[in-house]
Amino acid sequence: MRVGVLTGGGDCPGLNAVIRAVVRKGVQEYGHEFLGYRDGWRGPLEQRSTRLNLPAVRGILPRGGTIIGSSRTNPFQVENGVRRLRETLRRQRVDALITIGGEDTLGVAARLGDEYGVPCVGVPKTIDNDLSATDYTFGFDTAVNIATEAIDRLHTTAESHMRVLVVEVMGRHAGWIALHAGLAGGANVVLIPEQRFDVEQVCGWVTSRFRASYAPIVVVAEGAMPKDGDVVLKDETLDAFGHVRLSGVGEWLAREIEKRTGNEARTTVLGHVQRGGTPSAFDRWLATRFGLHAIDAVHEGAFGTMVALRGTDIVRVPLAEATARLKTVDPRLYAEAGVFFG
Repeated sequence: MRVGVLTGGGDCPGLNAVIRAVVRKGVQEYGHEFLGYRDGWRGPLEQRSTRLNLPAVRGILPRGGTIIGSSRTNPFQVENGVRRLRETLRRQRVDALITIGGEDTLGVAARLGDEYGVPCVGVPKTIDNDLSATDYTFGFDTAVNIATEAIDRLHTTAESHMRVLVVEVMGRHAGWIALHAGLAGGANVVLIPEQRFDVEQVCGWVTSRFRASYAPIVVVAEGAMPKDGDVVLKDETLDAFGHVRLSGVGEWLAREIEKRTGNEARTTVLGHVQRGGTPSAFDRWLATRFGLHAIDAVHEGAFGTMVALRGTDIVRVPLAEATARLKTVDPRLYAEAGVFFG
């Protein structure tokens, strides 16, 4: 078989580990050939590909990002996009696609398979950990570790100046990074998109922390919203999947805290730092296993499926099921963290 591989959406640590595992097992055990499509769905749209063989994937396991590039291109939003994509696959004699991505990339793969018969197997990646069909996505563990280390470092500078430090982390619809990193880093307040927050209550927690002679750390996901407001946007532009650019809630919240409590407040926006750099050991392990099982699914003709982690097992689930809804933070999990607020 000749198999195409693409990575779509935001980059994250572990993408190269998947590519490496797919190619290593696919070549060594099955004798397949591989093409890497450049920059996500833009690759097959523009016939931009590169050969993936054993030398091409040597040494990439610890590298962040993706050696074949990524983009937020949506072929369904491009004129004649699906026709061009299918023509590229036909011309290059590609028998199947391994699509590595999150909700948007895998949603395209599911639709291409269901409506146009394009044989796809999905691999779940996103630092947000918000795909419901898998216990974990790779990239998440690395992002949490990076955010936790940042919070650890911010504690000392906050206490040196006895000021409030607001840490804004990624998380458009799901607060998994904020919750995990906030708990691991000993934050005094954690705010997530799933639960609208009361600014006065946040200020109360901040004041309580100062009374105990400690400087508070507030962790807020970029998609978190106040009870009497809306999501804070970086700007109004939309990407190809209709998403606005978030970021700004941290700065807004710091201004409100300072105005209402009289305590100096500063903001640290971690942004793309959470997505960059070398993947953690867990993400390398998970991404590698996903890659091994993805090429098995292709070899066995199990198209229209996504590999997923359930407990310690890698299973196959329908792509349509995997992208049907987001996995958000259970209110009971968030309630557990509440004992540490204030």
